[in-house]
Amino acid sequence: MTRTLIVGASVGGVRTAQALRGGGYDGEIVLVDLETEAPYDKPPLSKALLTGSAVPDGIRLLTPEQARAARIDLRLGLRAVGLDPRARVVAFQDGSTARYDRLVVATGGSARRPPWATTDGVHVVRTLADAAGLRRDLMAGGPLVVIGAGFVGAEVASTGRRLGLDVTMVDVQPFPLSRSLSPDIARAVLALHENAGVRCLMGVGVSGVSGRGRHLAVTLDDGTELQAATVVAGIGAATGDGWLAASGLKLDDGLVCDEYCRAVGTTDVYAVGDVARWFDLTRGRHVRAEHWTNAVDQAACVAHNIIEPRSPRPYRPVDFVWSDQHDWKIHVIGDATGPAATAVLGDPMADQRFAALYADEHDRLRGAVVVNWPRALVRCRKAMREAAAWRDLASDLHTAGGRVGA
Repeated sequence: MTRTLIVGASVGGVRTAQALRGGGYDGEIVLVDLETEAPYDKPPLSKALLTGSAVPDGIRLLTPEQARAARIDLRLGLRAVGLDPRARVVAFQDGSTARYDRLVVATGGSARRPPWATTDGVHVVRTLADAAGLRRDLMAGGPLVVIGAGFVGAEVASTGRRLGLDVTMVDVQPFPLSRSLSPDIARAVLALHENAGVRCLMGVGVSGVSGRGRHLAVTLDDGTELQAATVVAGIGAATGDGWLAASGLKLDDGLVCDEYCRAVGTTDVYAVGDVARWFDLTRGRHVRAEHWTNAVDQAACVAHNIIEPRSPRPYRPVDFVWSDQHDWKIHVIGDATGPAATAVLGDPMADQRFAALYADEHDRLRGAVVVNWPRALVRCRKAMREAAAWRDLASDLHTAGGRVGA
């Protein structure tokens, strides 16, 4: 009987196991993870879990009972430390090993730890334990300082305001989500946070954090000192590929894969989720994405390619990420970077719903940002899949109740 070994039980690993079984794969499926917690979903960690509107058991991806019913051998508390691709063996920190016929690397990443000596009271948000510790501190009240205004930082800042805290958000970039959005739309996100009561200090870095417990001081590059009871550092993630360093597989900020999400130079090793750097046929280069939907879609592709090795399917995603911040549900489809949106339907500074469209050099839609507008979201995702002309989409949305801004 063949065995597929999946290392990593976040959404990418779990969905791969489920898609294999659902697709008729009848071999062994072994799913291992370094955490002792049953697999859980990550997006609620910076939102619903912090406010108490969700509980750990409500965000489980796979319970032990569900694993047994699906004939998935779920093994928790095992940290992978090495891979011998010739022998088809993965080694674990406790000295045990596991063989495989097919290997799926789904080890994601870890929160980048802050460089400051003080760690007591300084939080990151990547695991269930991280979120539980942060929630305890947030519920105790006091000022919250969020370092980093990417998706995680902005969501934590929004959650802090929902809990009634005094919140300051700091980032070296000029606007929140600057790495994902064009400046005109990112400026509207800044206004959203400021209008909700978040003190936003943009364009300045953090030189240090001092103090202990609930008496912390955050010192900025310009000499400003911020007092905080709780500090959250949302300063990026480190790719979970360190355990592959001696494997001989090609690594470049992730495991380098072909268009089938198969590690280059192999026929039996695949990767899904944050750790995968695959060759994107649309872009013509290798890319890596740290989004929930990417992990889910990649899992389905890899499961198909394991089940049907003679007719593999290239992974051709339409990038999609969402974020809940204050009263906005922000959806980003495709590439929404660049100097400015090509067209904006609605007014991001005044309206509760709007859509920003981005065109490529051939006047096709290459990206969109949609806020609080479900119908526009559906049409934008369809237009991206079909490589439609942005003008046709803009006309369609204008008819549906939008208006094109300047």
